[in-house]
Formats: sequence, C-alpha cells, structure tokens
Amino acid sequence: MARSRITAEIEVEAGSIDGPPLANIPEWSVSELSAALKKTVEEAYGYVRVRGEVSGYRGPSPSGHCYFRLKDDKAVLEAVIWKTTFSRMRVKPEEGLDVIVTGRLTTFAGSSKYQIVVDTLEPAGVGALMALLEERKKKLAAEGLFDEARKQLLPFLPQVIGVVTSPTGAVIRDILHRLADRFPRHVMIWPVKVQGETSAAEVAAAIDGFNALPETASGRLPRRPDLIIVARGGGSLEDLWSFNEEIVVRAAANSFVPLISAVGHETDVTLIDFASDKRAPTPTAAAEMAVPVRADLLLNVDSCARRAFASWRRCQEARWSELRAAARALPNADEVLAQPRQRLDQAAARLSRALHANAQVHRVRFSRIGGHLSKQMLQTHIERRRERYDGLAVRLRAGLAANIQMHRTRIARETERVHAFGERAQRAVLQLIATRDARAERVGQLLNAFSYRGVLARGFALVRDAAGTPLHTAAAVGPGTPVEIEFADGSVNARVEGAGAQRYRAEPARKPRPRRDSSDQGNLF
Repeated sequence: MARSRITAEIEVEAGSIDGPPLANIPEWSVSELSAALKKTVEEAYGYVRVRGEVSGYRGPSPSGHCYFRLKDDKAVLEAVIWKTTFSRMRVKPEEGLDVIVTGRLTTFAGSSKYQIVVDTLEPAGVGALMALLEERKKKLAAEGLFDEARKQLLPFLPQVIGVVTSPTGAVIRDILHRLADRFPRHVMIWPVKVQGETSAAEVAAAIDGFNALPETASGRLPRRPDLIIVARGGGSLEDLWSFNEEIVVRAAANSFVPLISAVGHETDVTLIDFASDKRAPTPTAAAEMAVPVRADLLLNVDSCARRAFASWRRCQEARWSELRAAARALPNADEVLAQPRQRLDQAAARLSRALHANAQVHRVRFSRIGGHLSKQMLQTHIERRRERYDGLAVRLRAGLAANIQMHRTRIARETERVHAFGERAQRAVLQLIATRDARAERVGQLLNAFSYRGVLARGFALVRDAAGTPLHTAAAVGPGTPVEIEFADGSVNARVEGAGAQRYRAEPARKPRPRRDSSDQGNLF
C-alpha cells in the first residue's frame, strides 16, 4: 500500500511517462526526494518484526556497527545493528542462522536502498538455538578447548572453595549445606547473574577474578581458592544460554584453578561442561565432588592405624623368633675362644726368649762393625776430603777470574757500540733540525707573501666595524657608524658621515698597535 501511494505521488507530480512533460511541475533535488521517501517508509511501517536467514555477516566493522542481510527464498532485506545495541544482545548474529528481528524500517540515501535498524534479535525457535549451539561447539572443539589433556585433577581436600553463582538462589544454600555435612571448608562466593544479557560477562569476569587473586592473602585481598564451582539451577535452553557463550567457555578453559561446572540438572548440557575440568550433574553433586566425607576419612585413618599396629606387632614377633633361632644355632663362647687363648699363651711364653736372642744377634753385629772403625781411618778419610775440596776451590777461583775478564771485555765492546750509535744519532738529529729549519723558513716566507700587512705596507688601509669584522663594501655602513681604520703603522677610530661612506670624521687616535712583522711570527717548532 505504501509503495502504491509513493508511485501515485510521483506520477501526479511528474506526469505520465508517455504524455507530454509538464513545465509547471516543481523540481526536486535528489536529497529532497530521498528524504521524502525515507519519511514515507518510516511513517508507513515504523517498527516491524521480520523473520529471515542471516547472510553476509562478517562480524562488527571497525566502528563497532554490524551490517548484514536477511533473506528468504524470494527476497533480501538489508539490516544494520548499531554498536550500542550490539553490545547488549544476548544472542549475536551468525552466518546462516534463522532469526527473528525487531526494528525500525528506514532508507539509506547513500545507496538508494531500504534497510531495517535492528533493536532485538532472537533465534527462530529452539531448533535454531540447537543448531547455533552445535556449530559453536564444533568451533571451540576445533580450537582444542575441550581436549582431555587440558583438564586438571581436582585437589583432594581444598582449603578454600570459590563459588560463582547467584547469592539469592537455592543453589548456594544447597552447596553450603552439603559442604557442611561432608567436610566444612572456607567458601568464597562471587555473586553473579545466572540469566540475562550481562550474565555471561559477569560469569567470565568472576572466573578470571578468582584466578587473579594472590596465592596467599595480602592486605585486604583474600587468597586464591583451590577449587572453583560454577553453579546454576535447572532451566530451559534459553535460560542456560549464558553458559554457552564463548566468553564463558574460554574463561573456564583458561582457568589454571581446577573448575567444576554444575549448571542445570543432569539432563542439561552446556558448553562450559566440556571446557571445565569436571562436570557435576547438579550443584549438590559438585559439592560432593569438591570434598570427601570427613567421617569416612576418620574411619579410614583409624582402620589404617590399627592395621599398621597389627602389622608392626607381627613383624616384631617374627624378628624375635628369628633371633631366638639364630641364638640357638650359635656355638658356645668358651668353645670358640679356647684355641685362640691357648695360642696366645704359647706366643707369650716364646716372646721373652725371642727378645733375648734378637738382642744378642744385634749386639754381635754392632761389635763386628765397630771393629772396622778406627781413629786413623777417620783421619785418612777427612784428609782425602780436604784435598778434594782444596782442588775445587782452586778451580772455582780460576773460573771466576776468567768469567770476570770475559764480562769486562764484553762490556767494553758494548760501550764502544753505544758510543758509535750516539754519534750517529747526533748527526741524524742535527740533519733533521736543519731540514725543519729550512722548511720553517719557507713557510714563513709564504706566510709573509699572503699576509694582508704587506698590502698595508704598500699604502692601503683595512676598515673594520665596531665588532672587528672587516668591511668590504660601502653599502655595509651607514651614517654615524663607528669604524676602525688600520694602517701599516697603526690604527685610528673614525665615524662615518653621510651616505655611501664618502667621508670620515677622525676620532682621537688610540695607541698604535705594535706592527706585526714576519720576523715576529715565531718558529713553528
């Protein structure tokens, strides 16, 4: 109906295509015609609810807005979701998803097309949600987020348990009651919304927040929990959809604190169940997985203690039996030591006789050796050694004198060489000084040839400004400019009068500078 009305208005204004043109029809600019079409479409339709398949979706643009098309088997409708609306959506558009959108129909003058500005988007039925869930599950599984190798073992007895759930529901009461029955533990609750638009972001932030806590309590921050439980009661697929969002699944997969998912009842399955380290069918079952039964542990400890004591007693009795049997098998101590005692007595009896005989043998041997020793033999031996040492002393003195003479000869020879080298060095230095003097003289002559003082000596003068900079042109000075004029025999101060620097007014002459002559240049060396 709206299209017929627009066509009728255009025909009335423009006239029939086949008829003659009407010159009195007012002209419309393209912008005015586009604005009229936009107003007509928005007033005729306003908010509409459209069902179609998402096509051409490539995610948010750099500006944050989303552009795609809704299509069925016969037509295509352009759609746009603004950035602020897209951030609030619980279900995001995906390629090929059958959805129902609600929004405002309008036109886009930039490309002469009509489009729908989407405010809400929801899958078209449970089948679409299941298809979206299955596709997301395959995508995350392909990334390895559900691999068994990533899963961690649960601690046997955690000291602190973190619970991510709603603080007002029955779930937290069931978990606390079950923990108190089995083994009371310290519980930290991170309150979140378990349903709604912001639920997924809050659950993911809670998991990341527990992981970000320090390992030990510091200041006002508590310590990091040893185990995390993400729990929610049962509900429909739409109610549990927050736990199927990618942000929640990735937070659970990246948690380095072991995590138990307890979402819904036993028949409810969400994607966080695949990414968590352990899935519990109910929140109560999650509490049972988290801690053992304290009474059962005490019974096991008592049973192990009784078994250990009984085993120790049996072991001690067996050792005593073995010791008694070994003692009966050992011989009598007197029988074992009888023969060694007899041998010791015999050795003691022979020891005194053996000592006397040994002393006698050594006495005879020393007497035989002493008979060979006499005073005459010792004097002869000493005299022979004295003659030997005198011969060595004579040889030593002769060798020392020869060595001294040899070193004196060598020193004299080296002294002559040093004198020869000194004379050669003196001649070389004198030659070098003469060469450098000649070079310095040539350089001084060249300096005098290029010095400006030679020009001053020929009757010229050098004009400088107050800063001492030479002036080369008359245009460089103006009336009243102070100048300094240097002649060959001194310098005077002057001030310029008139333009063009044609006249000079002499000022009192200052003390002439001493003339620099080439002879005052000094020696370069």
